[in-house]
Amino acid sequence: MDYGKTLNLPKTDFPMRGQLPKREPDIQKWWDDIDIYRQVQERQKGKPKFVLHDGPPYANGDIHIGHALNKILKDMIVRFRTMQGYDAPYVPGWDTHGLPIEQAIIKKEKLDRKNIPVNEFRKMCAEYAMKYLDIQRQQFKRLGVRGDWEDPYISLKPEYEAAQIRVFGEMAKKGYIYRGMKSVYWSPSSETALAEAEIEYKDKRSPSIYVKFPVKNGNGVVPERDAFVVIWTTTPWTIPANLAIALHEDFTYALVRAGGEQLVMARELVEQVMAKAEITDYDIVRTWKGSELAGVVCRHPLYDRESPIIFGDHVTLDSGTGCVHTAPGHGEEDFELGKKYNLGVLCPVNEKGVFTEGAPGFEGLFYDKANKPITAKLDEKGYVLKLEFITHQYPHDWRTKQPVIFRATEQWFASIDGFRHKMLEEIKNVKWIPHWGEVRLHNMIAERSDWCISRQRVWGVPLPIFYCNQCGHELITDETIDRIAELFAREGSSAWYEKTEEELLPDGAACTKCGHDSFTKETDTMDVWFDSGSSHVAVLQQREDLKWPADLYLEGSDQYRGWFNSSLSTSVAVYGQAPYKQVLSHGFTLDGEGQKMSKSLGNTVAPQDIMKQYGADILRLWVSSTDYQADVRISDDILKQISEVYRKIRNTMRFLLGNLNDFDPARHRVPYAELEELERYVLAKTQRLIGHVREAYDTYAFNNVYQAVHNYCTVFLSQFYFDIRKDRLYTEYRDAAVRRATQTVLYDVLTALVRLIAPVLAHTADEVWQYVPGTDVVSVQLTDFPQVDEARLDEDLERKWDKLSELRDNVLKALEEARQAKLIGNSLGASVELFPNESSYPLLKQVDRLDHWLIVSDVTLHEPGVASPEGAVQFDDLHVKVHKAEGSKCERCWTISPQVGQDKEYPDLCRRCATTVREHYADAMAND
Repeated sequence: MDYGKTLNLPKTDFPMRGQLPKREPDIQKWWDDIDIYRQVQERQKGKPKFVLHDGPPYANGDIHIGHALNKILKDMIVRFRTMQGYDAPYVPGWDTHGLPIEQAIIKKEKLDRKNIPVNEFRKMCAEYAMKYLDIQRQQFKRLGVRGDWEDPYISLKPEYEAAQIRVFGEMAKKGYIYRGMKSVYWSPSSETALAEAEIEYKDKRSPSIYVKFPVKNGNGVVPERDAFVVIWTTTPWTIPANLAIALHEDFTYALVRAGGEQLVMARELVEQVMAKAEITDYDIVRTWKGSELAGVVCRHPLYDRESPIIFGDHVTLDSGTGCVHTAPGHGEEDFELGKKYNLGVLCPVNEKGVFTEGAPGFEGLFYDKANKPITAKLDEKGYVLKLEFITHQYPHDWRTKQPVIFRATEQWFASIDGFRHKMLEEIKNVKWIPHWGEVRLHNMIAERSDWCISRQRVWGVPLPIFYCNQCGHELITDETIDRIAELFAREGSSAWYEKTEEELLPDGAACTKCGHDSFTKETDTMDVWFDSGSSHVAVLQQREDLKWPADLYLEGSDQYRGWFNSSLSTSVAVYGQAPYKQVLSHGFTLDGEGQKMSKSLGNTVAPQDIMKQYGADILRLWVSSTDYQADVRISDDILKQISEVYRKIRNTMRFLLGNLNDFDPARHRVPYAELEELERYVLAKTQRLIGHVREAYDTYAFNNVYQAVHNYCTVFLSQFYFDIRKDRLYTEYRDAAVRRATQTVLYDVLTALVRLIAPVLAHTADEVWQYVPGTDVVSVQLTDFPQVDEARLDEDLERKWDKLSELRDNVLKALEEARQAKLIGNSLGASVELFPNESSYPLLKQVDRLDHWLIVSDVTLHEPGVASPEGAVQFDDLHVKVHKAEGSKCERCWTISPQVGQDKEYPDLCRRCATTVREHYADAMAND
């Protein structure tokens, strides 16, 4: 296929201006027309696999700048690995179940979900998810991300849901799935249980209250008259659910007499509590070790029931009183302690966060609104020692952004304890980038409680569980799992709601406990983290073009508690092995001032707007410039800086292409052995660049790629080699050996450089590739990444020319001083005298045409020992005296020389240019 014709671009001149917003869509259409993804995959078929498994974004709304950072990083890796020699497929995916879609539908359509048939509502959710999946797919493609966009993985697809059911079944078979009453994170705003991964912490203003529990039975240790055990809490609404007070057996507790009352609290915290309560007149009557207070019983301050003293290791002296209010229905540690002491569970708050009759006097109040009346009632009874307000970090639902509570309910759990040790072992076998990721996930797993996997929603994959109508025992067997998985693979998970229990169950199903054959199906769905956490099975193991385990997972650092975590959990539980070999994480995107982006602050930057103004390649170049493993900044000023860097890289390409317009590598290449030292030096430096950039890509250090390429283009090529060889390229006749030698180097530089930038500047690289002479490969994506040619490395030559470059830089500094002093205009208006020392002289002596090398009109090189005149600019190893060049300006090469005007046939040219024109171009013009 003719690239140029397809893109409708002129073949004769690489455009100076990128006009990326206009050109990139044409290039992307061409990629689609030739199906570049399939071409790449076909070319790499049979080569070693490298699989980057895509973490599924949520199909809800337009993509944001964080999505762009993530997808571009992935694309750069996949493109490099492909060119490096791997078969590196990229299968994008989407997470399509869960609460946000339910909420979006309800809000948009103003629905009452509970009055809509389940399957009708699920159909609306599916349509919504697929709508935004298509929107996001086009936005991701606009970023230049190459992948199997026509066949992505989607968590609502029947084959995916069936694989997820089998993961659940295997975990259940191994005894890791159980149902139990626990105090779990509960979101009143979502009306469902949440997992730790669905929690985020934000500031919340809460009441801080010290409450006195009257002593009912001092057990012969604590006095009972006017005696109180003091607790502290920031959730007064949980006081109605109090069933005990927890102390630490090893702490010292004090009896404090103050104002006719006797208060029990930790000795170490007495001064702090008294200061809070603004009590200055008090005495410590006596102290006990915590264990001595066993058997002491208090009376609930609101209700006629007991609140016994119990003991727990979770009690600390960091704050409070050392006496912890314990409500098993509203706290994880409280719940476990309640089990230990057989306290029972009291949870007088319903799924909406509203008090039930279990909290007499407060029925019908929303829990947070109940803080004030509960505190008022306590104060009325004289049990409030101190009330104030604090702002602290409090758990919130990461979807609704509303506070969550602990609420004891019956839920389905995955027993992390069952495979925790193996997960911790597997973490050691994974390469973590950055390395602190290993410690972070290790600590999360080590401290993680059991995974609550049930959700009280309808838009999700149903828990494939049945309950015996006779004895209530749950039914989960190989046969029921196989039956449901096969059914979902054919019809999708909505079959669970469309069919009766008899239709869902295999023939002959009976209760494994009592033998009864009548059942009721579970109504809860699975946690969406179970959905995405099953992708390594549903995708990597089901698609022939992929493999398990993946070579790399790459997501934001929030996924240590999310996808990295849930994927590891399901994989180790089922297979005893991590689903990934490497895990790479990136930070979050901030504005130019380092502030977190939010719509309320008005500092968000949409990738769609950036691409409209600058183009996707500018966004991709920005990604490559960042230290993405930490948080990264983006702003219009930053993008303008990136655009300037892009312009310099593009102009480098334009110079290379423009000077290769008449070069055919098959006919004009000059053998390496015939090249001058400067040309061999440039090729050696290019090999160094290749090695450095390969290593940077290989270690995912893309900012090193950015810096190396930027420096190479702007400093080494543009300010050094191009400057030196412009004269040769522009003034020598077309087929002059020295010109073809320089073109040979330019060609090698171009073909290396365009491939080095291809993973980052995907559109620009393919646009450049159409102009590269002598290639019949349709796209740079179908080429190999450059490898270091050891034969072109020459350390001695490099040291020599590195030193010469330093000497040249010094001369350029002297020329700049002369320009500032208005002695000269540009450098060709100067002649220079060089006064080198003993070490610099032999180096400078070897340079052919020092005037061309320094881009001046004349050079006088003095031998060592010759004293430099007054006004010479002095450097350690070289003194430089700049003069205004004498003579006239050659209209062809612009040098100033006394020779100009001496040739009668060409009086406006210097001797060299006159000879060149006479001997070569005059004949060529005559022949034309």
